[in-house]
Amino acid sequence: MTDTKPTPAPTRKKWAKRTWAIIRPLLVPLACLLALWVGMVAGYVYVGKQPMSEVWNLQTWKHLFDLVF
Repeated sequence: MTDTKPTPAPTRKKWAKRTWAIIRPLLVPLACLLALWVGMVAGYVYVGKQPMSEVWNLQTWKHLFDLVF
């Protein structure tokens, strides 16, 4: 019987590990910001039938806040 060792799986390079370690904690906050942006645009432009330029107007959101509270 021959003694064969399994070949080890190729390891990632150090720079790839470091890059992934930096990017991984940023994925959830970036996904939340993307969801916020998509929700604002979808709600204001498609549901509310308003121009997209008003989505980024601070007065729009102050007015909405005043209506709710």
